[in-house]
Amino acid sequence: MQSKLNLDYALVAKARASAARVAEETQGFIEEHTTVAVERAICRLLGIDGTNIVGAPLPNIVVDHLLEKELLSVGAAYHIGNTMIETGFSPQQIAVEIDKGALDIAKLATNPPEMAKAKIAPAVDCAVKQISNNAHRRKKYLSEYGEKEGPLLYVIVATGNIFEDITQAKAAARQGADVIAVIRTTGQSLLDYVPYGATTEGFGGTYATQENFRLMRAALDEVGAEQKRYLRLCNYCSGLCMPEIAAMGALERLDMMLNDALYGILFRDINMQRTIIDQYFSRMINSFAGIIINTGEDNYLTTADAVEEAHTVLASQLLNEQFALKAGLREQQQGLGHAFEIDPEVEDAFLLELAQAQMAREIFPKAPLKYMPPTKFITGNIFKAYVQNALFNAATVMTGQKVHLLGMLTEAIHTPFLSDRALAIENARYIERTMRHLGEEIAFKDGGIIQERAAEVLKKAAMLLEDIERLGLFATLEKGVFAGIKRSRDGGKGLSGVTQKGEQYFNPFAKKMIGGPAV
Repeated sequence: MQSKLNLDYALVAKARASAARVAEETQGFIEEHTTVAVERAICRLLGIDGTNIVGAPLPNIVVDHLLEKELLSVGAAYHIGNTMIETGFSPQQIAVEIDKGALDIAKLATNPPEMAKAKIAPAVDCAVKQISNNAHRRKKYLSEYGEKEGPLLYVIVATGNIFEDITQAKAAARQGADVIAVIRTTGQSLLDYVPYGATTEGFGGTYATQENFRLMRAALDEVGAEQKRYLRLCNYCSGLCMPEIAAMGALERLDMMLNDALYGILFRDINMQRTIIDQYFSRMINSFAGIIINTGEDNYLTTADAVEEAHTVLASQLLNEQFALKAGLREQQQGLGHAFEIDPEVEDAFLLELAQAQMAREIFPKAPLKYMPPTKFITGNIFKAYVQNALFNAATVMTGQKVHLLGMLTEAIHTPFLSDRALAIENARYIERTMRHLGEEIAFKDGGIIQERAAEVLKKAAMLLEDIERLGLFATLEKGVFAGIKRSRDGGKGLSGVTQKGEQYFNPFAKKMIGGPAV
Protein backbone atom coordinates (compact mmCIF):
# COMPACT_ATOMS: atom_id res chain seq x y z
CA MET A 1 0.00 0.00 0.00
CA GLN A 2 1.27 3.44 -0.96
CA SER A 3 1.13 5.82 2.00
CA LYS A 4 -1.09 8.84 1.53
CA LEU A 5 -0.13 10.16 4.94
CA ASN A 6 3.64 10.15 4.52
CA LEU A 7 3.87 8.35 7.86
CA ASP A 8 7.18 7.93 9.63
CA TYR A 9 7.39 4.13 9.40
CA ALA A 10 10.49 4.04 11.57
CA LEU A 11 8.33 5.53 14.32
CA VAL A 12 5.58 3.00 13.56
CA ALA A 13 8.13 0.21 13.97
CA LYS A 14 9.37 1.72 17.22
CA ALA A 15 5.83 1.95 18.62
CA ARG A 16 5.07 -1.61 17.54
CA ALA A 17 8.28 -2.85 19.18
CA SER A 18 7.29 -1.16 22.46
CA ALA A 19 3.89 -2.83 22.30
CA ALA A 20 5.55 -6.18 21.60
CA ARG A 21 7.77 -5.85 24.68
CA VAL A 22 4.75 -4.98 26.85
CA ALA A 23 2.95 -8.08 25.56
CA GLU A 24 6.05 -10.23 26.07
CA GLU A 25 6.47 -9.10 29.67
CA THR A 26 2.78 -9.68 30.41
CA GLN A 27 2.91 -13.08 28.72
CA GLY A 28 5.19 -14.33 31.47
CA PHE A 29 2.42 -13.65 34.00
CA ILE A 30 -0.19 -15.28 31.72
CA GLU A 31 1.86 -18.47 31.34
CA GLU A 32 2.10 -18.89 35.11
CA HIS A 33 -1.64 -18.68 35.80
CA THR A 34 -4.99 -20.12 34.89
CA THR A 35 -8.56 -19.09 35.77
CA VAL A 36 -11.86 -20.77 36.50
CA ALA A 37 -13.12 -19.58 33.09
CA VAL A 38 -10.17 -21.17 31.25
CA GLU A 39 -10.76 -24.45 33.08
CA ARG A 40 -14.51 -24.35 32.41
CA ALA A 41 -13.74 -23.80 28.72
CA ILE A 42 -11.53 -26.89 28.79
CA CYS A 43 -14.39 -28.83 30.42
CA ARG A 44 -16.78 -27.69 27.67
CA LEU A 45 -14.34 -28.68 24.95
CA LEU A 46 -13.97 -32.10 26.59
CA GLY A 47 -17.73 -32.59 26.21
CA ILE A 48 -19.20 -31.45 29.52
CA ASP A 49 -22.50 -29.69 28.86
CA GLY A 50 -25.88 -28.97 30.36
CA THR A 51 -27.05 -27.93 33.82
CA ASN A 52 -28.11 -29.56 37.04
CA ILE A 53 -31.62 -29.55 38.48
CA VAL A 54 -31.35 -25.95 39.69
CA GLY A 55 -29.84 -24.65 36.46
CA ALA A 56 -26.17 -24.50 37.45
CA PRO A 57 -23.93 -25.28 34.44
CA LEU A 58 -22.08 -28.57 34.86
CA PRO A 59 -18.72 -27.05 33.82
CA ASN A 60 -19.10 -24.72 36.81
CA ILE A 61 -19.93 -27.66 39.06
CA VAL A 62 -16.71 -29.45 38.11
CA VAL A 63 -14.42 -26.43 38.37
CA ASP A 64 -15.99 -25.23 41.64
CA HIS A 65 -15.39 -28.71 43.06
CA LEU A 66 -11.72 -28.57 42.06
CA LEU A 67 -11.39 -25.08 43.49
CA GLU A 68 -12.99 -26.13 46.79
CA LYS A 69 -10.62 -29.10 47.04
CA GLU A 70 -7.62 -26.89 46.15
CA LEU A 71 -6.90 -29.00 43.08
CA LEU A 72 -7.35 -26.43 40.31
CA SER A 73 -3.65 -25.59 40.03
CA VAL A 74 -3.04 -28.89 38.22
CA GLY A 75 -5.88 -28.12 35.81
CA ALA A 76 -9.28 -29.57 35.00
CA ALA A 77 -7.87 -31.60 32.11
CA TYR A 78 -5.59 -33.64 34.37
CA HIS A 79 -8.30 -34.34 36.92
CA ILE A 80 -10.89 -35.33 34.31
CA GLY A 81 -8.39 -37.66 32.66
CA ASN A 82 -7.31 -39.12 35.98
CA THR A 83 -10.93 -39.60 37.08
CA MET A 84 -11.71 -41.35 33.78
CA ILE A 85 -8.86 -43.77 34.52
CA GLU A 86 -10.01 -44.42 38.07
CA THR A 87 -13.78 -44.66 37.46
CA GLY A 88 -14.33 -45.46 33.81
CA PHE A 89 -16.73 -42.51 33.58
CA SER A 90 -16.94 -40.14 30.61
CA PRO A 91 -16.31 -36.40 31.25
CA GLN A 92 -20.09 -35.82 31.25
CA GLN A 93 -20.67 -38.65 33.73
CA ILE A 94 -17.93 -37.24 35.97
CA ALA A 95 -19.72 -33.88 36.09
CA VAL A 96 -23.06 -35.54 36.90
CA GLU A 97 -21.55 -37.66 39.68
CA ILE A 98 -19.80 -34.65 41.24
CA ASP A 99 -23.08 -32.73 41.18
CA LYS A 100 -24.89 -35.60 42.93
CA GLY A 101 -22.21 -35.64 45.64
CA ALA A 102 -21.34 -39.22 44.68
CA LEU A 103 -17.81 -38.44 43.52
CA ASP A 104 -15.01 -36.64 45.36
CA ILE A 105 -12.05 -36.23 43.01
CA ALA A 106 -9.73 -35.44 45.94
CA LYS A 107 -10.13 -38.99 47.24
CA LEU A 108 -9.02 -40.72 44.05
CA ALA A 109 -5.61 -42.24 43.47
CA THR A 110 -3.44 -40.12 41.16
CA ASN A 111 -1.81 -41.26 37.95
CA PRO A 112 1.04 -39.65 35.98
CA PRO A 113 0.03 -36.66 33.79
CA GLU A 114 0.98 -38.55 30.62
CA MET A 115 -1.63 -41.20 31.43
CA ALA A 116 -4.28 -38.54 31.99
CA LYS A 117 -3.36 -36.87 28.68
CA ALA A 118 -3.66 -40.15 26.84
CA LYS A 119 -7.04 -40.90 28.42
CA ILE A 120 -8.63 -37.61 27.34
CA ALA A 121 -6.93 -37.54 23.91
CA PRO A 122 -10.00 -38.88 22.01
CA ALA A 123 -12.23 -36.16 23.52
CA VAL A 124 -9.63 -33.50 22.72
CA ASP A 125 -9.34 -34.73 19.13
CA CYS A 126 -13.13 -34.79 18.76
CA ALA A 127 -13.51 -31.11 19.74
CA VAL A 128 -10.55 -30.04 17.61
CA LYS A 129 -11.98 -31.91 14.61
CA GLN A 130 -15.41 -30.32 15.04
CA ILE A 131 -13.94 -26.82 15.17
CA SER A 132 -11.66 -27.54 12.22
CA ASN A 133 -14.63 -28.87 10.23
CA ASN A 134 -16.51 -25.64 10.94
CA ALA A 135 -13.60 -23.62 9.55
CA HIS A 136 -13.56 -25.80 6.44
CA ARG A 137 -17.31 -25.37 6.03
CA ARG A 138 -16.97 -21.58 6.23
CA LYS A 139 -14.23 -21.70 3.61
CA LYS A 140 -16.42 -23.88 1.38
CA TYR A 141 -19.27 -21.38 1.58
CA LEU A 142 -16.97 -18.48 0.77
CA SER A 143 -15.47 -20.40 -2.12
CA GLU A 144 -18.91 -21.24 -3.49
CA TYR A 145 -20.55 -17.83 -2.99
CA GLY A 146 -17.49 -15.59 -3.24
CA GLU A 147 -16.14 -13.04 -0.74
CA LYS A 148 -17.65 -9.58 -0.82
CA GLU A 149 -15.35 -6.78 -1.92
CA GLY A 150 -15.46 -3.55 0.04
CA PRO A 151 -16.85 -3.13 3.55
CA LEU A 152 -18.92 -5.80 5.28
CA LEU A 153 -22.16 -4.13 6.38
CA TYR A 154 -22.64 -5.00 10.04
CA VAL A 155 -25.94 -4.54 11.90
CA ILE A 156 -27.16 -5.54 15.33
CA VAL A 157 -30.21 -7.33 16.66
CA ALA A 158 -31.04 -6.91 20.32
CA THR A 159 -34.60 -7.88 21.23
CA GLY A 160 -33.85 -10.19 24.18
CA ASN A 161 -35.75 -13.03 22.50
CA ILE A 162 -33.63 -15.26 20.25
CA PHE A 163 -36.61 -16.16 18.07
CA GLU A 164 -37.48 -12.50 17.47
CA ASP A 165 -33.77 -11.86 16.87
CA ILE A 166 -33.87 -14.51 14.14
CA THR A 167 -36.83 -12.81 12.46
CA GLN A 168 -35.05 -9.46 12.51
CA ALA A 169 -31.70 -10.95 11.44
CA LYS A 170 -33.28 -12.61 8.41
CA ALA A 171 -34.94 -9.34 7.42
CA ALA A 172 -31.66 -7.42 7.76
CA ALA A 173 -29.82 -10.04 5.72
CA ARG A 174 -32.38 -9.85 2.96
CA GLN A 175 -32.03 -6.06 2.98
CA GLY A 176 -28.29 -6.39 2.36
CA ALA A 177 -26.51 -6.82 5.72
CA ASP A 178 -23.35 -8.95 5.60
CA VAL A 179 -22.77 -9.41 9.34
CA ILE A 180 -25.40 -9.93 12.05
CA ALA A 181 -24.27 -9.20 15.60
CA VAL A 182 -26.48 -10.46 18.40
CA ILE A 183 -25.99 -7.98 21.24
CA ARG A 184 -25.70 -9.62 24.64
CA THR A 185 -28.17 -8.82 27.37
CA THR A 186 -27.09 -6.09 29.76
CA GLY A 187 -24.89 -7.45 32.53
CA GLN A 188 -24.07 -10.87 31.07
CA SER A 189 -20.37 -10.01 30.99
CA LEU A 190 -20.49 -9.92 34.81
CA LEU A 191 -22.00 -13.39 35.18
CA ASP A 192 -19.39 -15.99 36.14
CA TYR A 193 -21.33 -18.70 34.32
CA VAL A 194 -22.90 -19.15 30.88
CA PRO A 195 -26.70 -19.50 30.77
CA TYR A 196 -28.07 -22.58 29.04
CA GLY A 197 -30.51 -23.17 26.21
CA ALA A 198 -32.66 -20.93 24.01
CA THR A 199 -33.61 -17.73 25.82
CA THR A 200 -36.55 -15.37 25.34
CA GLU A 201 -35.93 -12.72 27.99
CA GLY A 202 -33.11 -10.20 28.03
CA PHE A 203 -32.65 -6.49 28.56
CA GLY A 204 -30.93 -4.52 25.79
CA GLY A 205 -29.87 -7.76 24.15
CA THR A 206 -30.11 -11.55 24.17
CA TYR A 207 -28.19 -14.02 26.32
CA ALA A 208 -25.15 -15.57 24.67
CA THR A 209 -25.77 -19.32 24.95
CA GLN A 210 -24.60 -22.18 22.79
CA GLU A 211 -28.16 -23.02 21.77
CA ASN A 212 -28.81 -19.41 20.77
CA PHE A 213 -25.62 -19.53 18.70
CA ARG A 214 -26.81 -22.73 17.00
CA LEU A 215 -30.26 -21.34 16.21
CA MET A 216 -28.95 -18.08 14.72
CA ARG A 217 -26.25 -19.88 12.73
CA ALA A 218 -28.89 -22.14 11.15
CA ALA A 219 -31.12 -19.16 10.34
CA LEU A 220 -28.32 -17.23 8.62
CA ASP A 221 -27.25 -20.31 6.66
CA GLU A 222 -30.85 -20.64 5.46
CA VAL A 223 -30.94 -17.06 4.16
CA GLY A 224 -27.40 -17.38 2.83
CA ALA A 225 -28.42 -20.38 0.70
CA GLU A 226 -31.40 -18.43 -0.55
CA GLN A 227 -29.27 -15.40 -1.51
CA LYS A 228 -26.13 -17.29 -2.52
CA ARG A 229 -23.84 -15.39 -0.16
CA TYR A 230 -22.20 -16.15 3.18
CA LEU A 231 -23.68 -14.29 6.14
CA ARG A 232 -21.39 -13.81 9.11
CA LEU A 233 -22.54 -14.19 12.70
CA CYS A 234 -21.00 -12.14 15.52
CA ASN A 235 -21.36 -12.26 19.31
CA TYR A 236 -19.50 -11.15 22.43
CA CYS A 237 -16.53 -13.14 23.67
CA SER A 238 -15.75 -10.93 26.64
CA GLY A 239 -16.46 -10.67 30.35
CA LEU A 240 -15.98 -13.27 33.05
CA CYS A 241 -16.70 -16.17 30.67
CA MET A 242 -14.53 -15.05 27.76
CA PRO A 243 -12.83 -18.43 27.03
CA GLU A 244 -16.07 -20.40 27.45
CA ILE A 245 -17.95 -18.25 24.96
CA ALA A 246 -15.02 -18.54 22.56
CA ALA A 247 -15.31 -22.33 22.81
CA MET A 248 -19.07 -22.24 22.26
CA GLY A 249 -18.68 -19.92 19.27
CA ALA A 250 -16.03 -22.14 17.73
CA LEU A 251 -18.23 -25.22 18.15
CA GLU A 252 -21.21 -23.48 16.49
CA ARG A 253 -19.33 -21.72 13.65
CA LEU A 254 -19.55 -18.11 14.63
CA ASP A 255 -17.46 -15.86 12.39
CA MET A 256 -16.69 -12.83 14.56
CA MET A 257 -16.30 -12.23 18.28
CA LEU A 258 -15.93 -9.03 20.25
CA ASN A 259 -12.68 -10.03 21.99
CA ASP A 260 -10.57 -7.23 23.46
CA ALA A 261 -7.61 -7.60 25.81
CA LEU A 262 -8.53 -4.52 27.89
CA TYR A 263 -12.24 -3.78 27.38
CA GLY A 264 -13.56 -5.81 30.34
CA ILE A 265 -11.02 -4.21 32.67
CA LEU A 266 -11.88 -0.66 31.67
CA PHE A 267 -15.60 -0.77 31.03
CA ARG A 268 -16.88 -3.63 33.18
CA ASP A 269 -14.41 -3.42 36.10
CA ILE A 270 -13.33 -7.02 35.69
CA ASN A 271 -10.04 -7.70 37.42
CA MET A 272 -7.08 -7.03 35.13
CA GLN A 273 -5.23 -10.23 36.08
CA ARG A 274 -8.30 -12.35 35.35
CA THR A 275 -8.98 -10.63 32.01
CA ILE A 276 -5.43 -10.74 30.68
CA ILE A 277 -5.22 -14.51 31.34
CA ASP A 278 -8.68 -15.22 29.92
CA GLN A 279 -8.09 -13.25 26.72
CA TYR A 280 -5.10 -15.45 25.83
CA PHE A 281 -6.93 -18.77 25.72
CA SER A 282 -10.05 -17.22 24.18
CA ARG A 283 -7.97 -15.79 21.35
CA MET A 284 -6.16 -19.08 20.89
CA ILE A 285 -9.53 -20.74 20.31
CA ASN A 286 -10.67 -17.96 17.96
CA SER A 287 -7.43 -18.23 16.03
CA PHE A 288 -7.81 -21.96 15.44
CA ALA A 289 -11.49 -21.57 14.53
CA GLY A 290 -10.82 -18.88 11.91
CA ILE A 291 -12.92 -16.35 13.82
CA ILE A 292 -12.24 -12.64 13.32
CA ILE A 293 -11.96 -10.80 16.63
CA ASN A 294 -13.24 -7.27 17.01
CA THR A 295 -11.50 -5.08 19.58
CA GLY A 296 -13.10 -2.26 21.54
CA GLU A 297 -10.98 0.85 21.13
CA ASP A 298 -14.05 2.71 19.91
CA ASN A 299 -15.34 2.65 23.49
CA TYR A 300 -12.47 4.86 24.66
CA LEU A 301 -13.97 7.73 22.72
CA THR A 302 -17.31 7.45 24.48
CA THR A 303 -15.68 8.54 27.75
CA ALA A 304 -12.67 10.52 26.47
CA ASP A 305 -12.38 13.29 23.89
CA ALA A 306 -11.79 11.90 20.39
CA VAL A 307 -9.47 14.76 19.41
CA GLU A 308 -7.32 14.85 22.54
CA GLU A 309 -7.17 11.10 23.19
CA ALA A 310 -6.92 9.68 19.66
CA HIS A 311 -3.38 8.47 20.36
CA THR A 312 -4.68 6.13 23.10
CA VAL A 313 -6.76 4.38 20.44
CA LEU A 314 -3.70 3.74 18.29
CA ALA A 315 -1.64 2.64 21.29
CA SER A 316 -4.36 0.19 22.32
CA GLN A 317 -4.65 -1.13 18.76
CA LEU A 318 -0.93 -1.87 18.77
CA LEU A 319 -1.19 -3.62 22.14
CA ASN A 320 -4.21 -5.64 21.04
CA GLU A 321 -2.32 -6.63 17.90
CA GLN A 322 0.63 -7.94 19.91
CA PHE A 323 -1.49 -9.84 22.44
CA ALA A 324 -3.41 -11.35 19.53
CA LEU A 325 -0.22 -12.45 17.77
CA LYS A 326 0.92 -14.10 21.02
CA ALA A 327 -2.23 -16.23 20.91
CA GLY A 328 -1.68 -17.18 17.27
CA LEU A 329 -4.22 -14.82 15.70
CA ARG A 330 -3.20 -13.88 12.19
CA GLU A 331 -3.29 -10.24 11.15
CA GLN A 332 -6.18 -11.12 8.82
CA GLN A 333 -8.23 -12.12 11.90
CA GLN A 334 -7.67 -8.91 13.83
CA GLY A 335 -10.61 -6.55 13.50
CA LEU A 336 -8.91 -3.74 15.40
CA GLY A 337 -11.44 -1.14 16.47
CA HIS A 338 -11.78 2.60 16.07
CA ALA A 339 -14.66 5.04 15.71
CA PHE A 340 -16.02 8.14 13.99
CA GLU A 341 -16.62 10.07 17.23
CA ILE A 342 -15.25 13.63 16.89
CA ASP A 343 -17.70 16.35 17.87
CA PRO A 344 -19.33 17.53 14.59
CA GLU A 345 -19.04 21.11 15.82
CA VAL A 346 -15.23 20.91 15.58
CA GLU A 347 -13.90 22.65 12.49
CA ASP A 348 -12.51 20.21 9.92
CA ALA A 349 -13.77 17.28 12.00
CA PHE A 350 -14.21 15.17 8.88
CA LEU A 351 -10.58 15.73 7.92
CA LEU A 352 -9.46 14.63 11.38
CA GLU A 353 -11.64 11.54 11.10
CA LEU A 354 -10.12 10.73 7.71
CA ALA A 355 -6.65 11.08 9.17
CA GLN A 356 -7.41 8.58 11.96
CA ALA A 357 -9.10 6.07 9.66
CA GLN A 358 -6.42 6.25 6.96
CA MET A 359 -3.68 5.96 9.58
CA ALA A 360 -5.24 2.76 10.97
CA ARG A 361 -5.53 1.38 7.44
CA GLU A 362 -1.86 2.09 6.66
CA ILE A 363 -0.42 0.87 9.98
CA PHE A 364 -2.50 -2.34 9.94
CA PRO A 365 -2.73 -3.08 6.19
CA LYS A 366 -3.84 -6.73 6.54
CA ALA A 367 -6.33 -6.24 9.36
CA PRO A 368 -10.10 -6.28 8.71
CA LEU A 369 -10.50 -3.06 10.67
CA LYS A 370 -13.74 -2.60 12.61
CA TYR A 371 -15.02 0.95 12.15
CA MET A 372 -17.73 2.17 14.50
CA PRO A 373 -20.32 4.85 13.67
CA PRO A 374 -20.99 8.12 15.48
CA THR A 375 -22.94 7.60 18.72
CA LYS A 376 -21.71 10.10 21.30
CA PHE A 377 -22.90 13.17 19.37
CA ILE A 378 -26.03 11.68 17.86
CA THR A 379 -29.17 13.39 19.13
CA GLY A 380 -32.89 12.97 18.56
CA ASN A 381 -32.50 14.95 15.32
CA ILE A 382 -32.76 11.99 12.97
CA PHE A 383 -32.08 14.12 9.88
CA LYS A 384 -28.73 15.34 11.21
CA ALA A 385 -27.95 11.78 12.37
CA TYR A 386 -28.55 10.50 8.85
CA VAL A 387 -26.05 13.05 7.52
CA GLN A 388 -23.50 12.16 10.20
CA ASN A 389 -23.85 8.49 9.25
CA ALA A 390 -23.47 9.36 5.58
CA LEU A 391 -20.15 11.11 6.33
CA PHE A 392 -19.09 8.07 8.34
CA ASN A 393 -20.00 5.81 5.41
CA ALA A 394 -17.94 8.03 3.10
CA ALA A 395 -14.91 7.82 5.39
CA THR A 396 -15.29 4.03 5.48
CA VAL A 397 -15.21 3.68 1.70
CA MET A 398 -12.46 6.27 1.18
CA THR A 399 -10.08 4.63 3.65
CA GLY A 400 -10.80 0.94 2.96
CA GLN A 401 -12.34 -0.11 6.28
CA LYS A 402 -13.64 -3.70 6.33
CA VAL A 403 -16.03 -4.38 9.22
CA HIS A 404 -18.46 -1.49 8.90
CA LEU A 405 -20.91 -1.20 11.80
CA LEU A 406 -23.80 0.82 10.44
CA GLY A 407 -24.99 3.94 12.21
CA MET A 408 -28.70 4.24 12.98
CA LEU A 409 -30.57 7.50 12.57
CA THR A 410 -32.51 6.65 15.76
CA GLU A 411 -29.37 5.88 17.80
CA ALA A 412 -30.36 8.34 20.56
CA ILE A 413 -34.01 7.34 20.64
CA HIS A 414 -34.55 3.57 20.73
CA THR A 415 -33.25 0.18 19.70
CA PRO A 416 -33.48 0.19 15.89
CA PHE A 417 -36.63 -0.90 14.11
CA LEU A 418 -36.50 -2.98 10.93
CA SER A 419 -37.08 0.22 8.96
CA ASP A 420 -34.17 1.98 10.69
CA ARG A 421 -31.82 -0.83 9.67
CA ALA A 422 -33.19 -0.78 6.14
CA LEU A 423 -32.44 2.95 5.83
CA ALA A 424 -28.94 2.47 7.29
CA ILE A 425 -28.18 -0.31 4.81
CA GLU A 426 -29.59 1.76 1.93
CA ASN A 427 -27.44 4.75 2.92
CA ALA A 428 -24.26 2.64 3.15
CA ARG A 429 -24.86 0.79 -0.11
CA TYR A 430 -25.59 4.03 -1.97
CA ILE A 431 -22.35 5.64 -0.78
CA GLU A 432 -20.31 2.49 -1.36
CA ARG A 433 -21.63 2.26 -4.91
CA THR A 434 -21.16 5.92 -5.85
CA MET A 435 -17.78 6.38 -4.11
CA ARG A 436 -16.39 2.88 -4.72
CA HIS A 437 -12.98 3.98 -6.05
CA LEU A 438 -12.81 7.50 -4.63
CA GLY A 439 -10.04 6.56 -2.19
CA GLU A 440 -7.87 5.37 -5.07
CA GLU A 441 -8.42 8.62 -6.96
CA ILE A 442 -7.43 11.11 -4.28
CA ALA A 443 -4.21 12.06 -2.50
CA PHE A 444 -3.73 14.14 0.64
CA LYS A 445 -1.86 17.42 0.55
CA ASP A 446 1.77 17.17 1.70
CA GLY A 447 2.03 18.88 5.06
CA GLY A 448 -1.72 19.47 5.08
CA ILE A 449 -4.23 19.07 7.91
CA ILE A 450 -4.73 15.33 7.37
CA GLN A 451 -1.05 14.41 7.19
CA GLU A 452 -0.13 16.62 10.14
CA ARG A 453 -2.93 15.19 12.26
CA ALA A 454 -1.82 11.61 11.56
CA ALA A 455 1.80 12.46 12.36
CA GLU A 456 0.78 14.05 15.66
CA VAL A 457 -1.32 11.07 16.74
CA LEU A 458 1.42 8.59 15.80
CA LYS A 459 4.04 10.55 17.72
CA LYS A 460 1.90 10.69 20.86
CA ALA A 461 1.04 6.98 20.60
CA ALA A 462 4.71 6.03 20.31
CA MET A 463 5.55 8.13 23.37
CA LEU A 464 2.67 6.59 25.32
CA LEU A 465 3.79 3.06 24.46
CA GLU A 466 7.29 3.91 25.67
CA ASP A 467 5.74 4.96 28.99
CA ILE A 468 3.67 1.75 29.15
CA GLU A 469 6.78 -0.29 28.43
CA ARG A 470 8.56 1.44 31.30
CA LEU A 471 5.63 1.09 33.75
CA GLY A 472 4.27 -2.29 32.70
CA LEU A 473 0.67 -2.92 31.62
CA PHE A 474 -0.86 -3.36 35.06
CA ALA A 475 0.63 -0.13 36.44
CA THR A 476 -0.55 1.69 33.32
CA LEU A 477 -4.12 0.54 33.90
CA GLU A 478 -3.88 1.67 37.51
CA LYS A 479 -2.93 5.17 36.32
CA GLY A 480 -6.03 5.52 34.13
CA VAL A 481 -4.22 6.07 30.83
CA PHE A 482 -6.95 4.49 28.70
CA ALA A 483 -10.37 6.16 28.52
CA GLY A 484 -9.54 8.09 31.69
CA ILE A 485 -10.53 5.06 33.79
CA LYS A 486 -8.36 3.84 36.68
CA ARG A 487 -8.46 0.20 37.77
CA SER A 488 -6.73 -1.60 40.64
CA ARG A 489 -4.52 -4.63 40.04
CA ASP A 490 -6.26 -6.43 42.92
CA GLY A 491 -9.68 -4.84 42.45
CA GLY A 492 -12.64 -5.48 40.23
CA LYS A 493 -14.60 -8.66 39.70
CA GLY A 494 -13.22 -12.15 39.30
CA LEU A 495 -9.81 -12.06 41.00
CA SER A 496 -10.77 -15.01 43.21
CA GLY A 497 -10.98 -17.09 40.04
CA VAL A 498 -7.25 -16.70 39.29
CA THR A 499 -4.99 -19.63 40.22
CA GLN A 500 -1.25 -20.16 39.87
CA LYS A 501 -0.41 -23.22 37.79
CA GLY A 502 1.29 -26.19 39.43
CA GLU A 503 4.27 -27.98 37.90
CA GLN A 504 2.12 -30.74 36.42
CA TYR A 505 -0.48 -28.43 34.89
CA PHE A 506 -1.42 -28.94 31.26
CA ASN A 507 -4.00 -27.57 28.83
CA PRO A 508 -4.45 -30.22 26.10
CA PHE A 509 -5.95 -27.74 23.63
CA ALA A 510 -3.21 -25.13 23.77
CA LYS A 511 -0.61 -27.15 21.88
CA LYS A 512 -3.11 -28.18 19.20
CA MET A 513 -4.62 -24.74 18.72
CA ILE A 514 -1.80 -22.19 19.02
CA GLY A 515 -1.08 -20.96 15.52
CA GLY A 516 -3.21 -23.86 14.30
CA PRO A 517 -4.59 -24.48 10.81
CA ALA A 518 -7.72 -22.31 10.65
CA VAL A 519 -7.65 -23.08 6.92
